[in-house]
Amino acid sequence: MLHDLIDLGRYPIDCPDSRAYEQLINDLRKELDQDGCAVMPGFVHAEGVASLLQEAELVAGHAHRSFNRTNAYFTQDDPTLERSHPVRQFYDRSNAFVPADNFPNSGPLRRIYESEPFLPFIRAALNEPEDKFFRYDDPLADVIINVVEEGQGFPWHFDTNNYTVTLAIQNGEAGGAFEYVPNLRTAEDEQFESVASILDGSRARVRELELLPGDLQIFRGRYALHRVAPVKGPRSRYVGIFSFAEAEGMCGSVERTKQLYGRVLQHHHDREGLRNDPLLD
Repeated sequence: MLHDLIDLGRYPIDCPDSRAYEQLINDLRKELDQDGCAVMPGFVHAEGVASLLQEAELVAGHAHRSFNRTNAYFTQDDPTLERSHPVRQFYDRSNAFVPADNFPNSGPLRRIYESEPFLPFIRAALNEPEDKFFRYDDPLADVIINVVEEGQGFPWHFDTNNYTVTLAIQNGEAGGAFEYVPNLRTAEDEQFESVASILDGSRARVRELELLPGDLQIFRGRYALHRVAPVKGPRSRYVGIFSFAEAEGMCGSVERTKQLYGRVLQHHHDREGLRNDPLLD
């Protein structure tokens, strides 16, 4: 059912018992073990990209566009900390997200996310057990499109959920590179000193990645500090984001959801504070 979107010849996610599938999983695991990031070039073929781009342009007007200042944790300032602490370092953030409730089940983006083989494939690549891998239970954020317009980007931050899967749909004319520092913190240690060095401009551990339309990326964004460099030129950068979590029922915090989508639902209030680790976000 995904032949009209995914290059199943190159990426046989619908044939989990095949040798080609096994080799694909092994290759992805090696990449993820090395730096928490794996890329599948041309995962969606040209015709599929055209369909996704059409959907993106139709819903781009529904994006929540916000221009504010945020820290790497999407938390409020904490005046009890030293002024140089990463929690107290705020940066301009100016981009937009199309919330998940704009993508119908029949649309190409949600069809990929909710297709029968997709979740098991991503789970296998991440080498996670069934009882610790779930779709993100957030009605505004499980599958979204990030819209980055000219002069905009996304400052350094960590993700709330362990695993983020992104699909490049359209690049800007220039800029928009994805930069990240793999395995910077752990579930037990925020590594504030290391975070501070990156925020202060250190490039020693920063890696840069430029995805092409159709490329699928699996990324461990919970522990890797990352950002999107500003886009140049009038053409918008569109990236689809598929989110997964290690705990059933996990969703975004009320504060973070307000910042990213401009609204919250009762669902977010009901799930507030449900986390598997003590990290700030």
